[in-house]
Amino acid sequence: MCHICLISKISLLGTLDYAQPRFKIFLKYAKVELTPPSPADIPQIRSGIQKLLSGFRTGKWKQTPVKEAWLNMLVTTEVLMWFFVGECIGKRSIVAYQV
Repeated sequence: MCHICLISKISLLGTLDYAQPRFKIFLKYAKVELTPPSPADIPQIRSGIQKLLSGFRTGKWKQTPVKEAWLNMLVTTEVLMWFFVGECIGKRSIVAYQV
């Protein structure tokens, strides 16, 4: 029985040694990437939206490389799927709202 405890302790310590540096890296990026936009970011957001709209009007989207278009499609699909998952979680049913 003590042998099992020793093996589990060694496994746990190995897992912690493996996970701690990776968790620190995750926290470093999460603090930057997952924060809401600050008021200082609003002009940059506006210029990005204006650039997107002007590119749509001028037809610049037709010159997008296939690789970039594929990545844009994957990101759009991911956002839509998370929307649908959130809807299913919110209504607590896959099919329809419980009335």
